[in-house]
Amino acid sequence: MLGLSACASLPVVDTDIALAARKSNDPAHTLDLMREEETRITHTPFVAGNDVALLTDGGQTYAALTAAITGARQRIDMESYEFDPIEGARFGDLLLAKRAEGVEVNLIFDAFGSLDTPDSLIERLRAGGIRVVEYHPLGVFSGLTLDINRRDHRKLLVVDNAVAITGGININRVYDIRRHNRHGKPISPDELAWRDTDVRITGPAAEQFEGIFAQTWADQHGPPLPPPPPPPTAHQGSAVVQAIDGTPTQHRALIYRTLLVMISLARTSIHLTTGFFAPTPDLDHALEAAARRGVDVEILVPAHSSSATVIAAGRAHYEDLLEAGVKIFERRRVVLHAKTAVIDHAWATVGSANLDWRSVIYNNEISAVVLDHAFAQRMETLFAEDIAASQAIDPQTWAHRSLLERIKEESARTIEFLL
Repeated sequence: MLGLSACASLPVVDTDIALAARKSNDPAHTLDLMREEETRITHTPFVAGNDVALLTDGGQTYAALTAAITGARQRIDMESYEFDPIEGARFGDLLLAKRAEGVEVNLIFDAFGSLDTPDSLIERLRAGGIRVVEYHPLGVFSGLTLDINRRDHRKLLVVDNAVAITGGININRVYDIRRHNRHGKPISPDELAWRDTDVRITGPAAEQFEGIFAQTWADQHGPPLPPPPPPPTAHQGSAVVQAIDGTPTQHRALIYRTLLVMISLARTSIHLTTGFFAPTPDLDHALEAAARRGVDVEILVPAHSSSATVIAAGRAHYEDLLEAGVKIFERRRVVLHAKTAVIDHAWATVGSANLDWRSVIYNNEISAVVLDHAFAQRMETLFAEDIAASQAIDPQTWAHRSLLERIKEESARTIEFLL
């Protein structure tokens, strides 16, 4: 059946928040409570002993991806919403070289996100011995439900069941060919550099990301995979990590549910970065409630985007959020695409999910939650750097924006569940 409309609904989260609120009387143990509640909701434990590196642009992430692939000894599992003709071909060559060395290589790419990827590239990968699964093929005889809304939006690499890299960065040339304006001349958003964030996790938590990849592979009827290599047993670092599977089936939406609960438990600060901002009513209410109880709530969103309609839909929410005390910043001079959060300077997450309806009810998403004060501080530093390059939305100025802007915003808001 062809899915063209909002055939899914938002998950119920009231019970999650109510349960957390009843336990939140002791602020000294907020982080322990966050860990307890997240484990309860996801049924996934936190894993200690990991080294976590923050990757703050496309160049850093591509270097980390390249190093992990070239260092693989037994198995490479890669998943990407976009696998474009240029960067896809470059990474394809890396994967083919490792396959020629005897390393097992498995790839999932999204059919819609990779519409411009030529069949010849995929055929070349398969001819070289790489197993390839196309997520929700668009052909009517694919054997799977044809639903263009259900997409695999993840970006994930797992190598030897020991290293995982995930976040917002696609396999796409925008991170290499688009540059900041070098000569002071006006340029279009299509020519701006992209600002994105990933994370590299080395240690036993990589096994959780491997499991999420394997489940998606099986759900898409990929050929049977042999068991992965055993995960590392020795500690690689001090970070405690949890992988969250954001598959939006059976009203699970675990990334969304856990984020709302973490917001409801926050005591001091909530710092959110998103590439697409079209919040659900529950998210609006949670952010407004947090600001009204004195939490420093700051949201970093794009000023420029590949979708002007999404920006307009997000701006339709500004007035109520600002009135509640939420601070909103629009990142300038880049296309902001990162999806991160830091709460109470201790709970941090990097992943593929935006603060929009699509990430909640349609897309396969993935998130790495990191409990480590040193890592959270690095995230806060990055957030502050982005804020310094942003324009704050002034509530009084915003209240006097033009009627035409308001009409554009409200029109976009009526279709925000599809954007």
